[in-house]
Amino acid sequence: MTAPDHYASVRYLVDDVQAAIDFYTTHLDFKVNTSAAPAFADVVRGPLRLLLSGPASSGARATPDEANTPGRNRIHLIVDDLDAEVTRLRDAGLPFLSDVVAGPGGRQILLADPAGNLIELFQPAHRPDALA
Repeated sequence: MTAPDHYASVRYLVDDVQAAIDFYTTHLDFKVNTSAAPAFADVVRGPLRLLLSGPASSGARATPDEANTPGRNRIHLIVDDLDAEVTRLRDAGLPFLSDVVAGPGGRQILLADPAGNLIELFQPAHRPDALA
């Protein structure tokens, strides 16, 4: 089992490892941890280690064909100002897959990486009771 002081890791299958590295580091503040592009790289942001597995990686080869498609699962990135992030990313030419959705816990929007993997940008609702 992973020790609590280590990264939590998520594997995303990507078509182009370098395009994925560029996307996550340029637009979402990830840093490259290791790179063996074009097969594999991992990028980190806070406690999240995102494994970017290209077609030649062992992670991609071990996945059955019927499970080798992007799904509804997504990484969830907390942002301080969702509107500012949406503007910044739209100005960079990134398309969103949804409009901003608001609920009791906050507001969110979905975008996809170059391989179609989902990223949720989430701004928590301000809760006055949380300041006590």
